[in-house]
Amino acid sequence: MRQRNVKNKNEIIKNSNYFLDNPSNYKGKWQEVFKNDNPIQIEIGMGKGKFIIEKALKYPDINFIGIEKYDSILALALKKVPANIKNLKMIRLDALNIDNVFDKEIETIYLNFSDPWPKKRHEKRRLTSPNFLARYENIFKGTNHIIMKTDNSNLFSYSIKTLNNNGYYILNITFDLESLQDIDNIKTEYEEKFTKLNYPIYKIEVIKKK
Repeated sequence: MRQRNVKNKNEIIKNSNYFLDNPSNYKGKWQEVFKNDNPIQIEIGMGKGKFIIEKALKYPDINFIGIEKYDSILALALKKVPANIKNLKMIRLDALNIDNVFDKEIETIYLNFSDPWPKKRHEKRRLTSPNFLARYENIFKGTNHIIMKTDNSNLFSYSIKTLNNNGYYILNITFDLESLQDIDNIKTEYEEKFTKLNYPIYKIEVIKKK
């Protein structure tokens, strides 16, 4: 989906207290950034930030990092962050470089409505491809923990297969998240849109012990 250009996006990003430039400078030092030893969870491809912002507000004893590749979308997310959230940072990053930014520091990865990259030749770009799962191995602290939501049934089936093939065990899985009426479920912008259209939302939570 094409994203409109955001006016003054560079100024919005530069002037935000929640944005960290050159995130590779903080590799192995993220607890120093947050000034505590609380768990760190990340969302890869945070979009306009609704999910990660609400997570940070709801769970003040967990540190959250939102990751976004595109400046315009990052600026939209930064504009939405309320003042004085101490457990939230946002960075600009291509997920291919994620192991250049974190070193055995992450408790949980959230993958929400990632691009399905449906063509076979683009398989390596899927965030649950073996290509990315290998990179995640370097950033988890302790047990690997991934939570994924998507509206794309093909990506979901593919992800179940790749996660299983790479040693992950399923903790929870649903093929219709809305039907569970989970009051703790925080919806992304896409999730709200697709739910109103009565699209099924798929969710899987997996772990891998080292």
